[in-house]
Amino acid sequence: MSQEKVDRYKKEKANREKIQKKEKRTLFLEKLAITVVGIAMVAWIGYSAYGVFTRPDPDAEQEVVTTEMDITAISDYLNGLAEETAE
Repeated sequence: MSQEKVDRYKKEKANREKIQKKEKRTLFLEKLAITVVGIAMVAWIGYSAYGVFTRPDPDAEQEVVTTEMDITAISDYLNGLAEETAE
């Protein structure tokens, strides 16, 4: 081996622990990111499926709600305004 290769090998051997720790950390972070994205996708799909299955059936008969309101006061007010403008 040339002296250059020997020096490179010694330098790599001296830093081997640091390099291995860095590689392990990088691999862990990659796995963590993939796991988080996977969980988010599963949660989103589940939420969407839940929404599809729990929405009311558009063909089913639905109860009609009727609200009655007394508008005599508004009618009297508008009639009073119309009478004032007619004069």
